[in-house]
Amino acid sequence: MKASQLFTKTTKNAPANETARNAQLLIQAGFIHKEMAGVYAFLPLGLKVIENIKTIIREEMNAIGGQELIMTSLQAREKWEVTTRWNDDVVDVWFKTKLKDGTEIGLGWTHEEPIIEMMKPFISSYKDLPVNVYQFQTKLRNELRSKSGIMRGREFFMNDMYTASIDATQHDKIYNGVMDAYVRVFERLGLGDDTYVTFASGGSFTKFSHEFQTVCETGEDIIYIHRKKNIAINEEVLDDETLQKLGITRDELEKVKSSEVANIFNFGTDKSEQMDLTYTDEKGDKKFVHLGSYGIGVSRLMGVIAEKLADDKGLVWPAQIAPAKVYLARLSEDVEVVKASDKLYDDMRKRGIEVFYDDRDVRAGQKFADADLMGIPYRIVVSEKTCQSGKHELKARTESDNKMLDNDGILEYLATVGS
Repeated sequence: MKASQLFTKTTKNAPANETARNAQLLIQAGFIHKEMAGVYAFLPLGLKVIENIKTIIREEMNAIGGQELIMTSLQAREKWEVTTRWNDDVVDVWFKTKLKDGTEIGLGWTHEEPIIEMMKPFISSYKDLPVNVYQFQTKLRNELRSKSGIMRGREFFMNDMYTASIDATQHDKIYNGVMDAYVRVFERLGLGDDTYVTFASGGSFTKFSHEFQTVCETGEDIIYIHRKKNIAINEEVLDDETLQKLGITRDELEKVKSSEVANIFNFGTDKSEQMDLTYTDEKGDKKFVHLGSYGIGVSRLMGVIAEKLADDKGLVWPAQIAPAKVYLARLSEDVEVVKASDKLYDDMRKRGIEVFYDDRDVRAGQKFADADLMGIPYRIVVSEKTCQSGKHELKARTESDNKMLDNDGILEYLATVGS
């Protein structure tokens, strides 16, 4: 990845029509492009961050037996009428349109009903259960408010998982396994210390749900956290009954602003009964399938991380999701400097180290500012001075001190940090 070949450019000025800090920085750094309120295109650098987040989620979903698929964005009205969720009074975020023949269809905002319909031909016996499937998909929701950049979009990337079980016992085991997997996801993303399992309302999904809320000053939710127990309660369901159920008192709770980054719902057999999803048990009796639905906001996570970790210089990405691990800044067009930079670039790539190579003929100050704005974890400077000494400058994005290392020292150091 070379700067001279990247079609996007950074900009010093934040877009005037964008109030969200995450979107301002991501646009300035050339990670996203704003199409309209709540709708963003993900440019090459931004897409790399999205794909790195997806990789972490995919690994954890596969580890608990998830099978990946992808559903359609176009939704048949009839499936949703069965559960009443086609009704705009029940679900107020639908985007709806019509086919050429006048047939009304919806654009996918979630996928429970289509997944249930899809499972019917494949589930007939208890031997066919449990089932655990997931997807990464673009969701479309006609949100009333969309002023938080990619933290709340009308079009966004989501990982949604759906499980089918023979009974409540099997379902609870899977449900808890997904919760544990989500905890691992947020730990790997660097959000583990600030993300809480939160008791909340299920909205248009179920009566109650568990959310994963990340403490964030620009978040749109209010939660009350219990740091010792590592749990939280959404403000909307904070009452004496909830407190008693969780075994805590109101004075033990701390009020904070947060952003919902994931949620999970236990449907029990309600949707199976509505849509007639059944299986035959060992005795030959027909039973309704127990269902669960789980979702992580992939693009929202990117926005939350951008919002939480940024400093006054720009973005700060954890190494595991950054678009590159190293920003290689070449400070001269001198033949020896070019040669040394090219060699270091090739050596790092051979070692599997992702590198953003700034090979442009621009001022050093511009390269340093871009390195900070993009938030790439490590910056290496190659100049006439470093070539003469045989050691180049290596600096971590969040540290002021730098190291002077030769090529072998750089490769050895990078192999041991930020992985």
